[in-house]
Amino acid sequence: MKRLFFLMVVVLIALQSATAQQGRTVQNRPYTDLRPFHLGLFVGTHVQDLELMNVGPQVIENEDGSTTTRLITCDQDRWDGGFLVGVLGEFRLHEYFQFRVAPAMYFGVRHVSFYDYTPTYGTDPADVNDEDEQPSGRLMNERIQNIKTAYITCALDLIAASKRNGNVRPYALVGLNPMINLSGGESDILKLKRTDLFFEIGAGCDFYLPFFKLRPELKFMFGLTDCLDHKHADRLRDVNLRAFSNSVSKATSKMVTLTFYFE
Repeated sequence: MKRLFFLMVVVLIALQSATAQQGRTVQNRPYTDLRPFHLGLFVGTHVQDLELMNVGPQVIENEDGSTTTRLITCDQDRWDGGFLVGVLGEFRLHEYFQFRVAPAMYFGVRHVSFYDYTPTYGTDPADVNDEDEQPSGRLMNERIQNIKTAYITCALDLIAASKRNGNVRPYALVGLNPMINLSGGESDILKLKRTDLFFEIGAGCDFYLPFFKLRPELKFMFGLTDCLDHKHADRLRDVNLRAFSNSVSKATSKMVTLTFYFE
């Protein structure tokens, strides 16, 4: 995350420098924005996160018919990075508005931690509640899962750009980004659905170079659907993992991307 913001600061400094010099520079590619349609490609990096909603205490039925109350929590405890590549097609709607279609591939990984707290009646006085002697939770087990992600996406963005100022032109965007998840195994503790939908908002700037247009862009993406596969726990062969899988009731994705477009 810090690297993304550092790169964006560098881009803004370059933008300010280019704007200050626009009065004594030649305007590059003056007719490039007049085309009704053009193609390009892009590469970039991203960080992603999962917001997980935990169910709280679970009553687990043992093989002998008895029951056990278990408290398992789950969290993605850091923002995990990845990269993306893709192509774009952009339509000119107006002098200040464009519509962009950008198919891409996203590759990354999510580091998810499970914490198993077994409720017990504490023998230490500090562990016992004097009023109702409720059981206290102690961390008994921790599991780690690295969820590999490979997405096919197709961003649909509406771009609102300012008037060109020399060889720079800042803009803002808003759009939707449907995704198809190609990753996930049947032995994973958590498994994500095959499809997801993101709302995205961002900003960037066009830099008109002599031979092409460079467009650095920072974008924030928010998942609109519950991306957790709720039926996956029943398909797990290892019954000991089902309590971990059932510890999560909902999952939504978030991403921050820094992308460089070449048009």
